Formats: sequence, C-alpha cells, structure tokens
Amino acid sequence: MWKAGSIGVLLVLLFGSGNFFKMERGFHAGGVNATEWCSMPKACDVPGFSDWFRVGQRCVKYFFSRLNFTLAEFKCRSKAPGAHLVSVHNSQDNNYLLCIVKKFNPKSLRIWLGAYEFFKSGEFFWLDGSFWNFNRWVPGEPNHMYTSNEECLEMNWKEAGKWNDDKCNVRKSFICAFKRKEFMEIRSV
Repeated sequence: MWKAGSIGVLLVLLFGSGNFFKMERGFHAGGVNATEWCSMPKACDVPGFSDWFRVGQRCVKYFFSRLNFTLAEFKCRSKAPGAHLVSVHNSQDNNYLLCIVKKFNPKSLRIWLGAYEFFKSGEFFWLDGSFWNFNRWVPGEPNHMYTSNEECLEMNWKEAGKWNDDKCNVRKSFICAFKRKEFMEIRSV
C-alpha cells in the first residue's frame, strides 16, 4: 500500500529534482515549457569565435555573469570588436536566443537584450545602432514608458521568449553579439 507522499518521492527518484516537470511562470496548458527541445543555431564561422553561435548576420554568446545593463554592455564591448548586447530583428533569431539561454542556464532564463528607452521618449533603441523593426513584448509591456523606472530591455521575464522593460540596475545574465561581416572586414585590414 502506498502512503501519502510516496508517489512524490517515487517521482523524484525517477526524474531527479522535478525539473523534468517544471512549467515556467506565465505558461498555460498547451504552452511551451522550459525543458522543451529546441533547435540550436550553428557555431559562429568567424575564426577565433567557435564558442559563439551564428544567429542571422551576427555571432552571439551567452554570459553567465550577472551584471547590470551598463556593465553588461561594457563587458560585451570588451569581448569582440564591434560587440554589443544583442539586438533582435525577427522571430527566428528571438527563438535561437531563447534556445541558447535554455541550453546554458535553464533555471534562470532572464537576460538583458541590447535596447533601452531613450530619455523617457517611449521609443526603444538598439545599442548597436540597428533599426527597431521587431518586438516580442509580454502583453501589457512595456508598462513604464515615459518614466525613469524601467528603461532597459530584458527577455524571459514572465513568458519565455517575450520581452519586458526593467530597471537598468538589476543584475542579469546577458547575450553579446557582433556583426560577422563587419568583423571580417576589420580583421582583413
């Protein structure tokens, strides 16, 4: 006869700590969970950056360090010429970034992306100077536009793969990126 709680113990023995069944906050029945398999991008094709991934026209790398937005951007700039916190321009690239985070840090998906609200204007800009032509906001976000409360962009706050505005002084992991073509031009000079 099974005693109360025995099934829970059996499940832990079979599946480990329970992460197998973990559903992320904000997910609904039929949604995607953090343990779902996803397609990883290919390795970066720039010599010396084989531990980076190719996402669109950029090479990207996940960093575990938990830094505020400004320090994360400076860390990116120190990793490769022309590098910044990553910008995102389509769904496929957004999904690749999510897969990278899931692979390297599945228990803490929140990361900085490379955008900020410019002087309480309600407009977000990418640090790398690229056009703002895509977004994936959590419904109801950004919710602190025109204030100085939350001016920096994060991913995976409430829903995996979705974006949120957050306080820039919060420490998070991050993804750096550099444009492959520009980097190759710099190296050939």
